[in-house]
Amino acid sequence: MEPVPIPKSTALLWGRVPDAPRRGPKPTLTIHDIARAAVDIADQRGWEAVSMKAIAQSVGLTAMSLYRYVDSKDDIIDILVDEAYGAADPQLGTTGTWREQITEWARTAAGTLRRRPWLTEIPMSRPPTGPNVMSWTEAGVRAFDTTGLSGPQKMNALLLVDGFVRQHIRQSAQMGLLQGGTTTDASPGPGYEATVASLIDPDRFPALTSAMRSMVDDDGDFDREQFDFGLTIILDGLAGMIESD
Repeated sequence: MEPVPIPKSTALLWGRVPDAPRRGPKPTLTIHDIARAAVDIADQRGWEAVSMKAIAQSVGLTAMSLYRYVDSKDDIIDILVDEAYGAADPQLGTTGTWREQITEWARTAAGTLRRRPWLTEIPMSRPPTGPNVMSWTEAGVRAFDTTGLSGPQKMNALLLVDGFVRQHIRQSAQMGLLQGGTTTDASPGPGYEATVASLIDPDRFPALTSAMRSMVDDDGDFDREQFDFGLTIILDGLAGMIESD
């Protein structure tokens, strides 16, 4: 098998020395220092504020000095995402049925994204392959080890669950519905259901009016209730495929 070219930043995250180190003084920082600085900026000002210049100012280097660690903005995104996720707990999803394990994985991943919903907004040009992200992937794939799924099916099942988790948190954040997450500085307004109920009439929107009637008086946590509902539907589908084999 031909060697796979690995971005310098990814090699550094894994503790590997890049194939062609640059000449000059020995670096005074590590790739993890750069990654932590990037996360601090994203936490304070949003991921869009993360740039070579902003990171350099944060760590006391020139922007050109950062090229010892990264080659492009894509590399910055890679290390930002890997650091923001952090390593998965080695005990995550190690007990219970496959369904209990992947449910724990999904809820834990959602908790990480609720704390940093900006992670769901980042457009990525390539899949993240840092060691922290890979630890989450390992835990998720491991959840299906007791099933009869093939390797590709395990990866596809995890991608399905992960995609749901990310999209749910992204949508909840954009609608200002996250509980305990960083969403907006604006004062909370009336709930979605109450707002919709005040706008529609039963003659024009009979189905929606009927559905909303029972929701307006519900004081539940919309974010988590919808999360559990969606996850249950997905796992029911996976269970049908797994149990049919």
